[in-house]
Parts: sequence; C-alpha cells; structure tokens
Amino acid sequence: MVHNVGMSVAQPVGVDRELVDFALVGGWMDEQGLPPGEFEDVSSLGGGTQNVMLRFRRGGTDYVLRRGPKHLRAKSNDVIRREARLLGAINGTDVRAPRVIAACPDESVIGAVFYLMEPITGFNPSNELPELHAGDPAIRKGMGLSAVEAIARLGALDYEALGLSDYGKPDGFLERQVPRWLGELESYAANEGYPGPQIPGVEQTGEWLDRHRPTQWTPGILHGDCHLANMMFSYDGPQVAAMVDWEMSTIGDPLLDLGWQIATRPEPGTTGAALIGKLGAVGGLPTPEEMVAHYGQFSDRDLSAVPWYTVLACFKLGIVLEGTHARAFAGKAPKQVGDFLHAITLELFERAHRLME
Repeated sequence: MVHNVGMSVAQPVGVDRELVDFALVGGWMDEQGLPPGEFEDVSSLGGGTQNVMLRFRRGGTDYVLRRGPKHLRAKSNDVIRREARLLGAINGTDVRAPRVIAACPDESVIGAVFYLMEPITGFNPSNELPELHAGDPAIRKGMGLSAVEAIARLGALDYEALGLSDYGKPDGFLERQVPRWLGELESYAANEGYPGPQIPGVEQTGEWLDRHRPTQWTPGILHGDCHLANMMFSYDGPQVAAMVDWEMSTIGDPLLDLGWQIATRPEPGTTGAALIGKLGAVGGLPTPEEMVAHYGQFSDRDLSAVPWYTVLACFKLGIVLEGTHARAFAGKAPKQVGDFLHAITLELFERAHRLME
C-alpha cells in the first residue's frame, strides 16, 4: 500500500518515530478521508510498558491514538485489534465508551495495530477528585451507581445483533474459571525465587466456587476489568463519561462485572482503597446491596447469586495481582509494587472468605 506523505505530516517534536511515525499515520488518515493538515498539540496520555495513547489535533479535529506498548508483547496487536472491534461494534449504543473514529488492524502501517478515537472529557478517580465530587458524598454515591448502570447496560446488549458472536466462547465460561486461574497461579512458579502463593484458602475458595456455581445464566458482553480506576467521570456530576481499558473484554457472564465492582469497591482504610486515590480514602460510595438493587433497574437477570460472582471476582483478581508479586521475586517488577499488590490479594481473599461463610 502506498501512502501519500506530504509536508503537512511532519513528525511532531519529541515523539519517538519508532512509537508512532506521524508521516505514516497522516498518509493513512488521508486514505480514510479524515481532515488533512499539520499534527498539532501532540501529548502523551500514558506510556511506559502499558498501551500507548497520544492525543493530537489535525484538520480541526481532536483525536486519541491508541496502540500497544513500544516493546510489543506476543498478543499486544491482537488485544488492540479486539478492543477496536468491540468499541466499533458498540458505537451508537447507550453504553458509555470511547467512540472509535477509524481503526488500522494492519500492523505493517506503523509497525503496530492502532486506532483513533474521540478524546473523553472527564477525570479518572485514581488520579484526581474534583472539588465538587470530593465535597459531596451524594455525588460520590452517584458515581458508584453510575458505574453499576454502565456495566448493566453493557451486559444487556444483544452481542449477536452487534456482530460479536465470535468475540468470546460463552459455552463453559463459568466452568472454565477455577481451573483457568488455578493454572495461572501454578505458572508463577517459573519465577526464580518465588516461594509460592502464600495466600490462605486458595484451594478452599476454588472448591467452594465449583460447588456453588450457578447452573443457568445468559451470555453477554463482559468488560472484564470494570473497577472504578477504569472509569472516566464527568467533571460536572456523578455520571460515567466512559468505561476505558477494554483489554479483558469478552463474551461471558456479565454478572461477573457486577461481582468485580463489588469485590473492588474501595473501603477506606484498606490497601485496595489506595488504588482509587482520594475517592478510595474519602468513601461515600454505595453499599453492595445498593449496587445490586441499582443493577436490577437496568437488567432482567437473576441476581440471587451475586455473592458467588463476587467471590469469583476476588479469586480471579487476587490471582492476577499475585502475578506481579511473583515477578518481583525474579526482579521483573519492583519489590514495593509486588508487596503492595500481594497485600491487596490477601484482602480480596479475606473478602471472599467472609462471603463464603
């Protein structure tokens, strides 16, 4: 494919050409029929080892470009390709998510799959809490309820009508969870120096989950990692502006998203609350009972087994976080971060045990 590269697509100062070659992006954008012009106001919205996001303006339009990390992992391109596909499919629904403008699934254009989306006007509560929200517990409660509504509306979508029938494997989804995550935990033994998972009751929790697993459920779209740090909120009220970071999305049981939100609900004074910054410290969020009742306003799903989904969320997320703890022993992650996440894992399993009783 030949890209027309003109003077209007000079590389912005300070942007690593290996990361994003704007001459190539500009040529590709021209082919998509997007407004031409200089690249202006380029700024990074993230980076490091995580997915890269660059905000810029071109032809009077603001964009955010998202691609995998500079050093791509084995599945980085597939993750971004899937993310763009899902977000494109739910464009035009009432789900609050970033709106994809154009996607480039062809990694040969800039060396990585990428997509362009509209910027989101809002804040991430793990980074900031505006005065309006910090000063009013009713608004903070509304934030928690708006987050619940966001996942309920997502789970209510007809994924087959949206062309997402092959986006996940719902058959056996719940049956796969315990062996899948116990297998993940066993794989951490490959990290040199890791003494093994010192997490009380892991096997016991897995056995309880298998014994009490719901026998009937309806498949739907699952965000997969819908804690409050993966939500952007409006500056002028409690509403979710957009759910972000869709890397773990799939077709499965959407009630796991509700369990995930309850499991990760920040309780002031706990280690886990620190992940949600000032919001986690000041509290004022809805109770689990209020969250379940609110979900029921936007869904006709049977909510009687929500405690089971919450235990599963504690189990799964606890094992995911333990992976960084294990890597820290092998020098692949900072020890301080590993210890911090291990403390959250222990809190998650304590929460699971209280629910199991």
